[in-house]
Amino acid sequence: MMTKGKLYLIPCTLGDSNPFHVLPAQVKTIIDSLDTFVVENSKAARKFIKSIAPEKQQSSLNLFELNKFTEPTDLPNFIKPCLEGQNLGLISDAGCPGIADPGADIVSLAHKNNIQVVPLVGPSSILLAMMASGMNGQSFAFNGYLPIDKSEKKSELKRLERLSFEHNQTQSFIETPYRNNKLLEDLCSILSDSTEICVACDITLPTEFIKTQTVSQWKKNSVDLHKRPTLFIIHKSQY
Repeated sequence: MMTKGKLYLIPCTLGDSNPFHVLPAQVKTIIDSLDTFVVENSKAARKFIKSIAPEKQQSSLNLFELNKFTEPTDLPNFIKPCLEGQNLGLISDAGCPGIADPGADIVSLAHKNNIQVVPLVGPSSILLAMMASGMNGQSFAFNGYLPIDKSEKKSELKRLERLSFEHNQTQSFIETPYRNNKLLEDLCSILSDSTEICVACDITLPTEFIKTQTVSQWKKNSVDLHKRPTLFIIHKSQY
């Protein structure tokens, strides 16, 4: 019986930074050993692979794209190399694959086909922001994107604030980068003055900015977040 290949979950940098400052040597070792990858964007993946393994021949790469345009019926073909005994790499556009990322679909399919899944160590903006927030790390939730509609967004923010207060649970979310400044304004106008907000921006980059303060303090001290990848985290204390 043929031995199945493994699916390696390969972390990527969170932006234009030196990969060797944020990724362990094992990531390069694994990339050097692979030729077939499932990626979110081929151009971005090739650039990342070249930054990690410049000596690797780009012509040898076999890339499958997994993003919002991918048909579900294409997924079984993506894991076919593993079923034929080859190891396969999964790379997100930024951070860790499978976390707020379409790569989770491939990981799920791998488990259903008894393919060994191997996660590699790397930066996750969600966890790094939580680490630096000073908020409750025993119970927290990532909520993805908030609704765009103004009234729906307000209702959702009040709901998350209430969850945080009632369950002592930290709540995090993201926004399209060009709407970041507006979201911070909304947070300051909708949430209670005592609710804490952590703004974690450009994590691991030279322009990194991470600050936690109350709504009333944010109203006095603003920051320009326009087009900068940002995590927003809130917590309303019971005390």
